Amino acid sequence: MATYRLKLETEPALTDVRFLLDRLYEYNVEQTGRDDGQWLAIFLRNEKDQIVAGLYGWTWAGWLKITDFWVSTEARGQGRGREMLLMAEAEARKRGCSRATLDTFSFQAPDFYRKFGYRIVATIEGLPEGHRQHTLVKDLTSGDPSQ
Repeated sequence: MATYRLKLETEPALTDVRFLLDRLYEYNVEQTGRDDGQWLAIFLRNEKDQIVAGLYGWTWAGWLKITDFWVSTEARGQGRGREMLLMAEAEARKRGCSRATLDTFSFQAPDFYRKFGYRIVATIEGLPEGHRQHTLVKDLTSGDPSQ
C-alpha cells in the first residue's frame, strides 16, 4: 500500500501549482473531449521593463476566462485597462471563443467591466466581509468589440 504525506503549503512552488493545473486540464479534456486550452497573458511594461499592468487567464472550450487583471495606480486612467481587455477578447475570438467570464470584487472593477458588455450572473455576499464577489460573463459574438 502506498504511503502518502499531507502537507499544507502557504507558499507553494509555481511548478507544483502548474502540475496541479495540468492534471485538472487533462481530466477536463477526458470528460469533454475539448483539448483546445491555451494560456493567455498580456503585460504592460515601463521603460525599465517593470510590469505596471497585467492580465492573465486562459481560453478553452469556447470561453475566455480572465483569472487575474491588475493595473498599477500610476498606469490607471490612461485607457490601458481597456486596451488590455479588448486585446484579450480579440485574441479569444481568434481562438474561437464566443464567451468570456471573470470574477471581481465589489470594491474592484464591476462597473469597468459592465462598460464593456459584461453582466453579473452571480454574486456572493460577504466575500470578503462587508463586500461582494461578482461573476460576470460576456457574449463575444456581438458586433461591437466594446459590448
